[in-house]
Amino acid sequence: MKKGCALLMTCLLFALAQTESLAAALERSTVPVSETWNLTDLYATKADWETEKTEWAGKIDHIKTYQDKLSESADQLLACLEFTSNLSREFGQLYSYASMLADQDTRESAPQAMKQELQQLATNFQALASYIEPEIVAMKPETIAAFLKEEPGLEVYRHYLDNLQRQREHTLTAAEEKIVAQAGLMSGAAAQIFNIFSNADLPYPQVTLTTGETVLLNPSGFGRYRAVTNREDREKVFNAFFGALNTFRRTFGTQLDGNLKKDLFYARVRNYPSTLAAALDANNIPVEVYHSLIQNVNENLDTFYRYLQLKQRMLGVDTLKYSDLYAPVVADIELNYTLDQAQEMILEAMAPLGGEYVQILQKAFNERWIDFHPTLGKRSGAYSNGSVYDVHPYILMNFNGQYNDVSTLAHELGHSLHSFFANKTQPFPTADYPIFVAEVASTLNEALLIHKQLELIQNDGARLSLLMNYLDGIKGTVFRQTQFAEYELRIHEAVEKGIPLTGDKLTEIYADIVRTYYGHDRGVCQVDDLYTIEWAYIPHFYYNYYVYQYATSFTASTALSQKILSGDSEAVQKTIAFLSAGGSDYPIELLKKAGVDLTTSAPFAMTMQAMNQTMDEIERILDSQGR
Repeated sequence: MKKGCALLMTCLLFALAQTESLAAALERSTVPVSETWNLTDLYATKADWETEKTEWAGKIDHIKTYQDKLSESADQLLACLEFTSNLSREFGQLYSYASMLADQDTRESAPQAMKQELQQLATNFQALASYIEPEIVAMKPETIAAFLKEEPGLEVYRHYLDNLQRQREHTLTAAEEKIVAQAGLMSGAAAQIFNIFSNADLPYPQVTLTTGETVLLNPSGFGRYRAVTNREDREKVFNAFFGALNTFRRTFGTQLDGNLKKDLFYARVRNYPSTLAAALDANNIPVEVYHSLIQNVNENLDTFYRYLQLKQRMLGVDTLKYSDLYAPVVADIELNYTLDQAQEMILEAMAPLGGEYVQILQKAFNERWIDFHPTLGKRSGAYSNGSVYDVHPYILMNFNGQYNDVSTLAHELGHSLHSFFANKTQPFPTADYPIFVAEVASTLNEALLIHKQLELIQNDGARLSLLMNYLDGIKGTVFRQTQFAEYELRIHEAVEKGIPLTGDKLTEIYADIVRTYYGHDRGVCQVDDLYTIEWAYIPHFYYNYYVYQYATSFTASTALSQKILSGDSEAVQKTIAFLSAGGSDYPIELLKKAGVDLTTSAPFAMTMQAMNQTMDEIERILDSQGR
């Protein structure tokens, strides 16, 4: 079954927020237990986990008993699907425990070994179960229809079975599917090499700032020091960091080229006309949605240029440079919050979503669903893990007390409540929601949070900070992610045409796109030659057409938030129904039921309207201050 096999093969998809831990890490033993997640909700001890893992591994071979029998009867088909679904359900809990245990202290090797063992078991099961989909696809549609009518238990698999029939021309024979499954052992090599090289082996530079402080510019350090106030320091940081990447552009180019060829292999072996069609077909997303996003953004670059010119005005510089983009534009405004304040802010902001939504948020805070603080060895960033169907979602945070941390917490809680409602409402086979809609709930929470804060804060300086935070979010989520999406499309198309992609060629393609988006030739923002190596820094280019979904989800959540904040009670009901629907339908249809049609340009237009209205207010404040 696809849901089971996909979960077993990919070993969970976490919703990631790309934030870095900037505060000094604490010893985990010094953190109040109430502010750490409670993994004993999953397994009381590691020994209990080991017992469950051994039992799970002992069940794998049973899947072979259904081979060549799925078309014999509705009972046989149901038994196979239920067996696979139950294994996937159990695996989600096993892997979540090992993975989160590893993330809370990456220095410990034992949890890493636990993860690796499960990944190997998942690959083994994937190969053993590879006959399932070809057998179902080979069945006549009328046979499946008769089975559904005969056996009520198959109803929860209707969407899955319909989707397989829709994709039948891309499903291979059982023998071929087994080979493709085994190829999974190698297919992640380029991404794994990139991860290790970028995070462990690349000799990142150190620079000395005008303050006299010498800092290491690894990815975390770059994320921090690119935003320093002093412009000379920012340029020094950019030049050193991108200079280091450029030294290894041939290596980065070879890695990314290998990953692109992996995508091409899977597209061709499954008879898709392009890598884009292959990537989007899994969720039945029309390729027109991808192309329309890129077209809409390019047609609205003047709005983005207005944002960049506003940033230039607030920085007070004659020429805006690419190295200025992360610089603080509101001086002497420090918005800091305690953990208790952050929780209260979120509870108050989410009130428009209803009492049940707020009650679940309180459970998350009170029942230790969240690991809040940066501790020594802990994984950086933030994510929500909603893969434990029978327990509750978990959140990893690195909370540092800034507004961005509060917003990130609201974001991850959006993911968690999406998982909570889906797991509560849907049977396991339809609970897992598609990646395409994953960011809707999270960015909706961010929108509600900033709206509430703007209601409460009247100080012009603080309002400017929040308004620019909102604009920076649109910049990073809509424009920057679409820029990445266009780059992904261009480099995949190059591979499909047989064009060699060296590090220099990848830089050339990136330079053309980034300079168009930032108005380099129009004098809006200067993008130096060296900075066009930036593609080598982006891990998302190894995710196979993933990033466009950040932009589409943001426009969808903007449309939803505007309806909710207008007092539309039906919009609230539709939003909760959307969260509860899980993966029971195709993502485009799920959003249509929520009142958002991403096959039209309306959600994008609403986002541009909100962006321009925000810039109108910022300009009014600046004019009143004589700036």
